[in-house]
Amino acid sequence: MNQALQIIKDFVKNGLGVPIVVMMLLGMIVLPLPPFMLDAFFTFSISLALVVLLASVYVQRPLDFSVFPTILLLATLIRLALNIASTRVVLLEGHTGTGAAGQVIESFGEFVIGGNYAVGLVVFAILVIINFVVVTKGAGRISEVSARFTLDALPGKQMAIDADLNTGLITQEQAQARRQEIVQEADFYGSMDGASKFVRGDAIAGILILFINIIGGFAIGTIQHELSFADAARNYTLLTIGDGLVAQIPSLLLSTAAAIVVTRVSAAENMGQQVLSQLFDNPRTLVITAVVMGIIGLIPGMPNTAFLTLAAIAGLGAYYMMKKREEDQRIKDTPPPPEPEKPKELGWDDISAVDLIGLEVGYRLIPLVDKSQGGELMARIKGVRKKLTQEFGFLIPVVHIRDNLELNPGAYRITLHGVPIGEAEIYADRHLAINPGQVFGNIHGIPGKDPAFGLEAIWIEQGQRDHAQTLGYTVVDPSTVIATHLSQILQTHIHELIGREEAQELLDKLVIKTPKLVEGLVPETLPLTSILKVLQNLLSEGIPIRDMRTIVQALADEAQETKDIAALTAAVRIGLSRSIVQQINGLDEELPVITLEPSLEHLLLQSIQVPGEAGGAGIEPGLAERILDSLTNAAGKQEMAGQPAVLLVAPAIRQMMSRFARRSLSSLHVLSYNEIPDNKQIRLVATVGQHEKVGAPLAESV
Repeated sequence: MNQALQIIKDFVKNGLGVPIVVMMLLGMIVLPLPPFMLDAFFTFSISLALVVLLASVYVQRPLDFSVFPTILLLATLIRLALNIASTRVVLLEGHTGTGAAGQVIESFGEFVIGGNYAVGLVVFAILVIINFVVVTKGAGRISEVSARFTLDALPGKQMAIDADLNTGLITQEQAQARRQEIVQEADFYGSMDGASKFVRGDAIAGILILFINIIGGFAIGTIQHELSFADAARNYTLLTIGDGLVAQIPSLLLSTAAAIVVTRVSAAENMGQQVLSQLFDNPRTLVITAVVMGIIGLIPGMPNTAFLTLAAIAGLGAYYMMKKREEDQRIKDTPPPPEPEKPKELGWDDISAVDLIGLEVGYRLIPLVDKSQGGELMARIKGVRKKLTQEFGFLIPVVHIRDNLELNPGAYRITLHGVPIGEAEIYADRHLAINPGQVFGNIHGIPGKDPAFGLEAIWIEQGQRDHAQTLGYTVVDPSTVIATHLSQILQTHIHELIGREEAQELLDKLVIKTPKLVEGLVPETLPLTSILKVLQNLLSEGIPIRDMRTIVQALADEAQETKDIAALTAAVRIGLSRSIVQQINGLDEELPVITLEPSLEHLLLQSIQVPGEAGGAGIEPGLAERILDSLTNAAGKQEMAGQPAVLLVAPAIRQMMSRFARRSLSSLHVLSYNEIPDNKQIRLVATVGQHEKVGAPLAESV
């Protein structure tokens, strides 16, 4: 058997299969075949039809059986050739008896229809009606519609593949495979549309061959062979009907296979699996069927045994299906057993990266972060980042939020570079009523403080919000409390949020607008590190870096003279002087300033060991304390008057005094003489002078 299969494969591989089939067809048409060869070929035809039918049932997709139209054509031609060969034998040898055309035809004529040619005519007519009117006509219509819709949808499928390829959803190889598949689909349904015409024509040919054989055989038997009317009718009619049945049975099988193929929907399962999964997927269908069949079985006069038996079978099937669905659902809901942890080798992936900006919350504050529970903290933090980004001129990094079970349930912690820089405890179900300094009554609640600015506050119920606002309190929700605290901390440490990547991104954006300005600056004139330090110095004093054009222009000019960071920062501040002063005093033409007494300023200049560097300043501790007290008093008076507190000093000590005052006086702005724009007038409001006696007042109002 294996050798025979190997010989057949070799013939097909060498291209000899089709010529052999064609020669076989011509031989059956031209040469008279003996009865035993007719038996062999009719048996082969029926076997081939069964193989094609089963292949169409078990194929998962129609395209997986794309050779079906060709097989259908070959099977039809083989059957028609057999009809010609059998007709020749029937007409030539039919007068000898019903076994003249072989045992297959005789068996179908004698055994299948009981030797009654009237019954044979009825059975043959029914087979032809089923094949021609029902199966073939329906399959042909489906093939025609499928071919039309497939060809109409071809341009749209091509455009969809091109769109997926352009967006990167599929690769070039996947796109090519999908294009090949839709071309094969169009060819297949077009071929099936034509192949259905073969089946239809085969059915018509079977009808015509039947009448030709009966009429021709009756005439030949009575006229040429002088048979009686009854013998001629019996012999030729039974042989013709047997021949027709042998031809119509494989024809019906192939028609059924064609109908199954064109009605299939592509799915990763065969037809039997589709029928079971879709027809009996819902046990309610079997339950209702069992009830209806049981009611019919209880009606007197009905075949009660048959109906009640089928009702019991349907009921049992529904019961077992429901049990199976419950078991499948239970298995689905049951979590899989935990896999045993295997010891993993320590690697670099086990080192977690430190978040630049982090927010850790206790478990009671998780609803503030969860959007599904109405949490607004994520949106508030996004708003804080957007505001600071627009204000300072560079992208604020993402804030990574995570829960921390080590914190108290209502506590949160803000980290910078993994180091905690702020934390507080709040109440997620209350509002914070902040006392701005003047309120008109008291409210009941839990005393606390505003985490951002340290103001006295009270945690109140949400229903007290309107009442607290009428008393003059500023009422905010917990999400706003955290967002405000985060905003205040980020503004304080804004210079720590910018790095080399952000600085390079700012330069890259500037190159797009003014390429000549940046050309040759980095790294030929200044390294990126120096530019980053200048930007950090500006941000540390709250100066935005939105105007990168002016900053880079000032750096390019000053870098020709010096590479000192302090000198470069001072040059940039002069370039930004107009925006710095406007940020402090708005559009007012007059700028109130506090100055140092000349002798004190001269002393401070002498204390700087290296000109231009504040790091070498050494001030006597008692004097430093008195200067700080005097600056605090003067700045407080300016704030009480609703005016900005500005200290105007010599350029050489500006950076030193800014660092000195920044530790305790965040509201004091330190400017140098050359940072005052020409369009601004200064008004001296106080002078801080040197006195020998420690504790003597240093500030004198003017």
